[in-house]
Amino acid sequence: MEYRRMGHTGLQLSVLSYGSWVSFHKQIDDQAADELMSISYDHGVNFFDNAEAYALGESEKMMGRVLKKKDWDRTSYSVSSKAYFGWRGKNNKPNQTGLSRKHLFEACHEALGRLQVDYLDLFFCHRPDTSVPISEVVWTMHNLIQQGKVLYWGTSQWSGAEIMEAHRVADQYNLIGPAMEQPQYNMFERYKMEMDYLPVFQNKGLGTTIWSPLASGFLSGKYNDGIPEGSRMAIEGFDWLKNRWLQDEKIKKCRELADLAKKLEVSLSSLAIAWTIKNPNTTTAILGATKKEQLLENLTALDTLKKLTPDTMERIEKILQNKPFLDLA
Repeated sequence: MEYRRMGHTGLQLSVLSYGSWVSFHKQIDDQAADELMSISYDHGVNFFDNAEAYALGESEKMMGRVLKKKDWDRTSYSVSSKAYFGWRGKNNKPNQTGLSRKHLFEACHEALGRLQVDYLDLFFCHRPDTSVPISEVVWTMHNLIQQGKVLYWGTSQWSGAEIMEAHRVADQYNLIGPAMEQPQYNMFERYKMEMDYLPVFQNKGLGTTIWSPLASGFLSGKYNDGIPEGSRMAIEGFDWLKNRWLQDEKIKKCRELADLAKKLEVSLSSLAIAWTIKNPNTTTAILGATKKEQLLENLTALDTLKKLTPDTMERIEKILQNKPFLDLA
């Protein structure tokens, strides 16, 4: 396993990590979660990602049960949570969502209980909240760190400008600013990581825990000929995933990428994940495999990374034709 410093912090995260979005509680049970987390840990993974909203809190409970059972040395892994959406779904009441001091404080305590840990290594503001003063958000996260409940705080799906504003407030009041961002990043979702965040990388050393390196499984190639039963896009309520990825032009490119992967003698999944960690600004790519075979295949991305020569990267760009650029018009 390779380990990378998270931005300008001292924390080292495995370049491949494991997360529970969609899969925990909805697709797999405790036994499968135990097996997948154990395989990850045994292969050097030291970061496990979660959030209050995943399966309305049940995902964190499941991960917490596994962590309690495994009894791994707490210093050997990092675990995260995120706050914004709440965990009560349609039953959310005022102050049970968003980034108010009240919700962030209570969400942190609830996550600690569900995950059965004494502190969160990483705690994310799961979305920006324009209805709350950014100073309130930064002060609250700073206080949670000062109280020993959180070690590092960050953002998820924020814009570069919003992250820089949080740092401006932190600098103004001598507070701890956001250390990491959790954006979506894959071969078809590139703008934030390759354009929008560049000033933050350069000025603040932002760490990144990227999600969906396989575009919700689309870049595994399993949707090239339809939607397999039991797959993520077959789950009720996830039609938005189908609408986002199952488009003729994207499927055409996915098939071409699969042909390239075959020539390199690697799987398309391994190639797609390796491509994301080729970016030096990627601290860790979060894997979300639901089967042992998938996870082991995804973990081969470290070997595939060595095959991503400048020539191969150029061939990938010719297929994708979507590299973001600065429009000065």
